[in-house]
Amino acid sequence: MARDHHFHVAMFPWSAFGHMMPFFQLSIALAKSGVQVSFISTSKNIQRLPKPPPNLSTLINFVEFQLPALENELLPEGAEATVDVTSDQIQYLKIAHDLLQHPFKQFVADQSPDWIFVDVTNHWTAEIALEYQVPLLLFSVFNAAAMDFFGHPEFIVGEARERVRPSSESLTFLPEWVDFPSSLAYRGFEATGMFHGFYGSNASGTTDSERLHKIIQACKAVAVRSCPEYESQYLNLLEKITTKPVIPLGLLPPDQNQKGRDQITDESWINTFQWLDEQKQRSVVFVGFGSECKLTKDQIYEMAYGLELSGLTFLWALRKPDWAADDVDALPPGFVERTRNRGVVSIGWAPQLEILGHPSIGGSLFHSGWGSVIEILQFGHCLVVLPLIIDQPLNARILVEKGLAVEVERREDGSFTRDDVAKALRLAMVSEDGEKLRVRAREAAVIFKDRKLHQHYFDRFVDYLKLNVVKKKKKKKL
Repeated sequence: MARDHHFHVAMFPWSAFGHMMPFFQLSIALAKSGVQVSFISTSKNIQRLPKPPPNLSTLINFVEFQLPALENELLPEGAEATVDVTSDQIQYLKIAHDLLQHPFKQFVADQSPDWIFVDVTNHWTAEIALEYQVPLLLFSVFNAAAMDFFGHPEFIVGEARERVRPSSESLTFLPEWVDFPSSLAYRGFEATGMFHGFYGSNASGTTDSERLHKIIQACKAVAVRSCPEYESQYLNLLEKITTKPVIPLGLLPPDQNQKGRDQITDESWINTFQWLDEQKQRSVVFVGFGSECKLTKDQIYEMAYGLELSGLTFLWALRKPDWAADDVDALPPGFVERTRNRGVVSIGWAPQLEILGHPSIGGSLFHSGWGSVIEILQFGHCLVVLPLIIDQPLNARILVEKGLAVEVERREDGSFTRDDVAKALRLAMVSEDGEKLRVRAREAAVIFKDRKLHQHYFDRFVDYLKLNVVKKKKKKKL
């Protein structure tokens, strides 16, 4: 790894771990290519990120900004990321995050990076990048299909948006600019929240659609954590509608710790892996919905009853929900005792990559977030998807269309029953009708785990960055 002393990239993700982690993984990949990276976030967020490998520590500089406090206690004390707040409070987190433009401008003036990589929320970086003659790159933590759905600059804001997307119902149809067959659309119960969240006003004074529009207009290129082998038509379409270079980075498959499970010191997890060792190959369903998806009591209970009804062996990594008084309250009465012989529920943190890499895991029930899709499919597990927020429904539609997933059936109000869960699990894991899906998942793993392929795309991306550095005129520092 040759270090390039003259090449410096500044990263500034939105304060959500579903965004910060892909930016962190991108930082690791850039550092491996010898690029100096400044990763910018708040103090508490940076403390909660993994530590980079020791051999890359001199190439990744964590820049900690203090998140400004808001008046009237609009945010809980110590809240610095979406995981720390309710969905209603995210708008106030945006207000605080927007106030970081002042230290960020000072950072750019002092450090003069060669590129600024931004997320879909930091629209004010556009003026700073222009003022200091630094090219701006939009790094999408969403795949190209999801970006296609929302990212047509002509239809994000203004009268054209009101014509094409006048109501939440308009999100339930394939966009008119998608000129090939596709199931890319929301269902009615998913569309309402997404429409108001993206196009609706919020306390920050800037809609999410306005933020994205400004960044797309200002950026020099769009980088997507994806590859043509998975979604070539969507990547080509994104370049066509944005009129910007769209660069697939490859999937940036996360590195597994070389020590694997040997690094785990928690006794309960040591016992859980010993239990996994005793199970048949590809027989266990892993259930995990991460920390951002806040499941209701009905959802968790129906999921639990569905696992019980399926008769399958399972490992469930469950974050204790806010509504639960304690760990026992988080699950239906008697559930743990009734399933003790074929299931394990672990409440709290889980070593997800090590779990997914275990030979006894054969499938996963999850929310279909793009980062999790990448993690799971590199092992060739079949997917049972229960999408909940943002891009997850769009990911689920494409995965089902490609024959890679079974989606849990839902009612018109978005509810599902234990029977729906059990039916989807059995179809994916053991039914004869699900054999094609299991074969497709193993075929997809060939692409998703191909590190040589993804490194090829990443090397081309780094070449693009170095070829497109802007020669700056000298500017007075602030």
